[in-house]
Amino acid sequence: MKETSLALSLSLLAFIMTVIWGSPLISLLKYFKVGKIIREEGPDRHIEKLGTPTMGGFMIIAPVLLLTVLLNAATLLGFDILGQSVLIPMLVMVGFGILGAVDDWEGIRGSRRGLGMRARTKFLFQVALGLATALALKYIVKVPELYWPGYPEPLQLGVWYIPIATVIIVGFSNAVNFTDGLDGLAGLVSATAFVAYGAIALTQHQAFLGRFCFTIVGALLGFLWFNVHPAELFMGDTGSLAIGATLGTLALMTGQWLILPIIAIIPVAETISVVVQILYFKITHGKRFFRMAPLHHHFELLGWSETQVVQRFWLVSLIAAMLGIAFTFVG
Repeated sequence: MKETSLALSLSLLAFIMTVIWGSPLISLLKYFKVGKIIREEGPDRHIEKLGTPTMGGFMIIAPVLLLTVLLNAATLLGFDILGQSVLIPMLVMVGFGILGAVDDWEGIRGSRRGLGMRARTKFLFQVALGLATALALKYIVKVPELYWPGYPEPLQLGVWYIPIATVIIVGFSNAVNFTDGLDGLAGLVSATAFVAYGAIALTQHQAFLGRFCFTIVGALLGFLWFNVHPAELFMGDTGSLAIGATLGTLALMTGQWLILPIIAIIPVAETISVVVQILYFKITHGKRFFRMAPLHHHFELLGWSETQVVQRFWLVSLIAAMLGIAFTFVG
């Protein structure tokens, strides 16, 4: 009960910090004209979003880092508040956040305006960061490599853990990025997933990880204060890449990454829709399986309003997260 109360307190503190500095950040981004560029092939209704400040991921990352650093400083002084186990996901958040920020800046003010970094270049950096994280998880932190439902002890995967962990980190970094296309969608879905893994970490007595998860939840909810429809701010790749990679890392640290596709069912579905669309387009020489990918645009073109898509996707995400948590208690 004590650990849960502290985790929720950190979540509330992160929420307050994010909301307080949200308006100044938006003003700063507007001053420097860091505005969203809308895809020409996107739904027509999205034209009104043109120029909305982006790179709002800084709004999420900053309070999480501030609280994490302060609490780790307290640990160094002898107070067992946060613990060093959160340093790896914190570094993952920073690394992928910087990569996303470079991508955002290239797309807004750089030489590849409207496009961002070259996909191959960005992917190589993602793999490098993911690989470094996977090695650290296995050989430095020595996390439980895999919990199988119904089996009490973690399974060892040997050298296979490294490529699997790398794929999970890189894959979910891109999955949340695909999900970030409607006001509030990526934030709501991600917050739900972090609540689930925060709860799992607390049941595993990984109190530090649980608190870190709920700190992120608070920051995400604070960001949603400005990101709900009609959004005043977008998270951009600065936020989506960092959030996705951090979610994958925390799932790996709990050893419960098998249920990640359930808990994060919406990002997974969004990614699958993109893959299916591309493959079907190539196989059929120009035909489309979905009206538009990622999946949320398909439902928009079916006639759902943006709010309907976000709310219904979030409800599916919430039910899936509860189901995923239930699987951890099997056996």
